[in-house]
Amino acid sequence: MGDFYERQLLLGSEHVDCFRRLKTSTLFELLQTASIRHTEELGMGREKTLDRGLLWVITRQHVLIDRWPVYDERVTVRSWPGDTMHVLFPRYYEILSEDGTVLIRAAALWNLIDMQTRSVAFPDEYGVQIAGVDTGREIPYISRIRALPLTGKRSFTVPYSYVDLNGHMNNTRYFDLVEDSIPASAEGRVLAEICAEYSSEARMGSELKIEWGSEDGLFYVTGSTDRLCFKMGLSYR
Repeated sequence: MGDFYERQLLLGSEHVDCFRRLKTSTLFELLQTASIRHTEELGMGREKTLDRGLLWVITRQHVLIDRWPVYDERVTVRSWPGDTMHVLFPRYYEILSEDGTVLIRAAALWNLIDMQTRSVAFPDEYGVQIAGVDTGREIPYISRIRALPLTGKRSFTVPYSYVDLNGHMNNTRYFDLVEDSIPASAEGRVLAEICAEYSSEARMGSELKIEWGSEDGLFYVTGSTDRLCFKMGLSYR
């Protein structure tokens, strides 16, 4: 247990896409898992949260990619917390190559919600405290998502297999859905920056309307039911 969480991983076929690059959704799975594991190591695991009716949820994510890791490459996933801001828990990440080069930098904002009411929970009332670390390498956890005219759309019904223990579509699956909807990733174009904001949840059986627009390598994507669930900005090289 310490200020940092680290995990080494050899990327196999289950981690990469048809271009042998780490899948976008798998990247976010690695970041999400690092967050949960480190929070547990810091003494704020399920006994403090899930078993008391609290759920961890992500509200913002920002990722900068210098180079995508590839098949059969050994990487290190590193994560550390920032200073808690009332009800928001910043967290930072790095994906490093075997020689220690930082390939990917990321940041996220987490908060706790009440499992029953789905409203924000106040961590002080439950004794949930996480001390922050300042390395000087943190990137902003919020980056402006530039809205573009929406020219494409599709509908999607949230299936059972996309729903996590929080009872809603896991945020990592949004990236699969988005990349299946817009043409850039299937064409082999390489993501350089990702910004995502989550504002409401999509439950099993919900009808999601996915809409997108693009300009000069930038894609703006939204997903909504009767209200906005998420919006993303995806910048391709």
